[in-house]
Amino acid sequence: MPRKTYHHGDLKNALIKAGVDILAKEGVAGLSLRKVAQKAGVSHTAPYAHFTDKQALIAAISTEGFRMLYEQLTAVRLKYLDDPRRQLVEAAWAYVQFAQNEPAHFRVAFSSAVAHEKDYPALLEMIRKSYGEVVGITQACQVSGLLRPGPADVLAVSVWSIVHGFASLLIEGQISHTVFEQMTVREMLIFTLNQVTLVELDPREFPE
Repeated sequence: MPRKTYHHGDLKNALIKAGVDILAKEGVAGLSLRKVAQKAGVSHTAPYAHFTDKQALIAAISTEGFRMLYEQLTAVRLKYLDDPRRQLVEAAWAYVQFAQNEPAHFRVAFSSAVAHEKDYPALLEMIRKSYGEVVGITQACQVSGLLRPGPADVLAVSVWSIVHGFASLLIEGQISHTVFEQMTVREMLIFTLNQVTLVELDPREFPE
């Protein structure tokens, strides 16, 4: 079988995609540069042109995951710039959909698979920017009276935690089916957000 050829820049993305596919099926333990090369249809030495080792590949996958998340959160904030309530609901929904649609990216991004994050400045930058969006949305909700006052960066951790926990339980199939016999995933998410809001959010105000 002939090897695939790539235009400049395509090989790195192809390797990342192959890595995500392997992670989705085999987890971190099943990932290797050799397997990624095989799946991408290139020589076993080709990945070393972009990644020094397995850790570098995992860091790249994690960086891409955070980039996707950041872009989605930013789009929501800008779309609902004058509506903090909608920002909160739609950003949380985007987060949950990211977890559902990109479970491998989600799991790797929020795992300890990258042993030395400080060695990967691009990853740190995307983590910072993603967290910055959460802080920005939190601040807007504080100003509107939806969330309690206080240091926005501290409260953002609580908001992120509750949404992340819900998303993690959902993709791992840990939420009882009896819950979803009573409400949809989106309604359950809004119910979850109501545990931290000062004003109750009515799911009927936020149709999908």
